Amino acid sequence: MPGVSSATAPEPDRAEAIEQYRSRVPVYDLEIALAEPIRRRAIARLSLKAGETVLDLGCGTGLSFPHLENYVGPQGAIIGVEQSPDMIAKARARVEQNGWTNVTFVNAPAEEAHIPHPADAAVFHFTHDLMQTPAALDNVFGSLKPSARVVATGLKWARWWSPGVNLFVRIAAMRSTTTMAGLDEPWRYLEPYLTGMVIEAAPGGATYLAYGVRK
Repeated sequence: MPGVSSATAPEPDRAEAIEQYRSRVPVYDLEIALAEPIRRRAIARLSLKAGETVLDLGCGTGLSFPHLENYVGPQGAIIGVEQSPDMIAKARARVEQNGWTNVTFVNAPAEEAHIPHPADAAVFHFTHDLMQTPAALDNVFGSLKPSARVVATGLKWARWWSPGVNLFVRIAAMRSTTTMAGLDEPWRYLEPYLTGMVIEAAPGGATYLAYGVRK
């Protein structure tokens, strides 16, 4: 909970994360359903336009794709980056089922992903491990156009006087992350890349929405 030292907290563990999400694939869509309102608000913050290219970092099973498609349309492009083979397999099935022809997948950790072409916007939806990996952010931002719009959401510690909320955050983080480091300020590595960054905390303080423009 708040007060955990990021100096002593473990770094994100790629192998552990892949195994963690392999076990979650059958129930993932149900587990993350409570975060759908946050997802919709986050994507709306990107102000996407028809024909634009958007990166979906840690795209999981592709739950953001329908919303992104509504904005960029068939003339636009979605690039889904996901290191879990099991999650991306479900995302591919979702794309095939919906007949979307403008989705490209990159099955690799974000720090090693080869982004095929520059993007106008990027969304990080509940990707805490990725957000705590500076090399991943460095690689991603190298693939964004100048003034690209960026939005990030996820778990965060609430105030110390909200032990019930923080218990929820801890339990949720144990299911979805491999490190508790940075839960006090999950956007700490993102902020240097953005100008005019705005941070919104959800009621109760268990989640955040951060957005801004690439410097």
